[in-house]
Amino acid sequence: METTKYEITYIIRPDLDDAAKTALVERFDKILTDNGAELINSKDWSKRRFAYEIGGFNEGIYHVITLNATDDKGLNEFDRLAKINDSILRHMIVKRED
Repeated sequence: METTKYEITYIIRPDLDDAAKTALVERFDKILTDNGAELINSKDWSKRRFAYEIGGFNEGIYHVITLNATDDKGLNEFDRLAKINDSILRHMIVKRED
């Protein structure tokens, strides 16, 4: 099977303490790896101010994951769980061409 490179960017609530944020990131990284994805990089981008309010917040912590996957099983599970997690304000999954 051919691997495809993806990038996931998600925004974490700014009011989470460091331990909760670390646990959240590790949980979502594990969701991807448990479903066959190979993480290349998982890092905080920065805390940024929004152009408009999202979920009552004016800023959020951006986290970026770069990964390789042979199928979309891990991505679908990430997407499903990110939609119902209150600590993730927004997320976006992009297929990379490089």
